[in-house]
Amino acid sequence: MKCLITSGGTTEPIDQVRGITNHASGWLGKIMAETCLASGHEVTLVTTKQAVKPDAHPKLSVTIISDVASLITVLKPLVQSHDVCIHSMAVSDYTPVYMTDLEEVEKTSDLRQLLTKKNNETKISSHSDYQVLLLKKTPKVIGHIKDWNPNIKLVGFKLLVDVSRDELFAVAKSSLMKNRADFILANDLMEINQDKHRGYLLTADEVFEAETKEQIAQLILEKVTTHA
Repeated sequence: MKCLITSGGTTEPIDQVRGITNHASGWLGKIMAETCLASGHEVTLVTTKQAVKPDAHPKLSVTIISDVASLITVLKPLVQSHDVCIHSMAVSDYTPVYMTDLEEVEKTSDLRQLLTKKNNETKISSHSDYQVLLLKKTPKVIGHIKDWNPNIKLVGFKLLVDVSRDELFAVAKSSLMKNRADFILANDLMEINQDKHRGYLLTADEVFEAETKEQIAQLILEKVTTHA
């Protein structure tokens, strides 16, 4: 089986030295890749420079991306040539459009005019006490995966913070249906720490529970290999 795994977190550039990122470490993706490799499967890991990675392995290939745009460019052809996609990467929801100081904002009668501007500096000046950063929504990458390969087995991830289990499952099932995923791994940040990572693997009508990253990886591999 050819397994495509994404891990880590994207970074959207503000200028050539600054960016907006998240705290995703890539640990779950690393463990997922090692679990698949230990079972004899081929693994392509799409990850970021900062994320933790497995040791080199004859059946492992690693591709480094940075932002959502580079993720889409890399992921599309890979999705078309793999059997399973385990999309655990934390993908940025927004990307910078333009950053400016309050003076320009106050002088602009219609803020939508600023959306047509771009920062051309290598490093935007930090002389102002306050800056305004305009953002726009990025494409939902998971929503394209079944378009690129309708036959791929897709495992998505949904992370919420301090919600009831009913809400967590409802949001996860909505994502499962919307993105035509085969599974969604639902988790709550309040149930994740150094030693524990409680996760719930959902299908349209079943829920499977795990308590650690290692258990999550084993559970996902078991289900994708037996799921019709």
